[in-house]
Amino acid sequence: MYPAHLMKPCIGITVDYHEKRHRVAVAYSESVQRAGGIPILLPTLTGLESHFLNICDGFIFSGGDDPTMEHWGIATHPCATPVSIERQTFELSLLTLLQSHREVPVLGVCLGMQWMALLAGGTLNQDLEEPLATNHKESNHLITGSIGEGVVHSHHHQAMNSVGSLKVVAVAEDGVIEAIQDSNHDWYFGVQWHPERTDNTQLGQGLFTKLVQACTHQKVAIP
Repeated sequence: MYPAHLMKPCIGITVDYHEKRHRVAVAYSESVQRAGGIPILLPTLTGLESHFLNICDGFIFSGGDDPTMEHWGIATHPCATPVSIERQTFELSLLTLLQSHREVPVLGVCLGMQWMALLAGGTLNQDLEEPLATNHKESNHLITGSIGEGVVHSHHHQAMNSVGSLKVVAVAEDGVIEAIQDSNHDWYFGVQWHPERTDNTQLGQGLFTKLVQACTHQKVAIP
C-alpha cells in the first residue's frame, strides 16, 4: 500500500444516461488527471451513493441537459430537454447526501451548478430570452466576481434567477449568474460555464487543480 503522502485524490465524475449508455466528455477526466487526481466515472445507480463517498475524495457534477422541474412542483418548460430520470434521481440523491459531509470538496458544472442552486432553494429560468440566449448558447464571454475574472466558455439556455441559501461569486456582463459557493462547506463551488473547455487558466484548469488540492489523501469510512 502506498504511503498516504503519495496517494492521489480520487475524484468522482457524474455521467449522462442516454439510450442505456453512460457517457461524459473526456475533457473532465483529462482535467482531473492534469490536476493530479484520479478520475472515476460514476454510473447512475441509485443506492450506491454512500459507497461512492467511501471511494472518492471529491466530486464533479458534470454538465448535461435540463432538470425535470416537476420535482420542485413546477412544470418543465416545453423548450427544455430533460435529463434522464435515472440521472436526476441519482445526482440529487448524491448531492443531498453530500450536504451532510461538508468536508468533501464538490464542483458543479453547468447542470451540476443548477442542481446545487435548486437544492438550496434557488429558482431557474428555464429558457433564456434574447439577448441572453445568444450570449450563452455557445459562446466565450467575460465573467467577474470573487472567484476570478476572465473569459469563459458557456453552452446553456437556462440559468439561475436566484440561488437560495448559496452565495453568488461571479456574474456575466449581462447579469446572468455564473458561479456560486456554499461557505458552510470546506470547498463547494458551482459554475455555469464549462471549465473543461475554458482556455483561461484560473477559471478553466485552475478550478480542477483547486478541487484536487482541496481533497484529503486520507479516506475515512462513512457508515
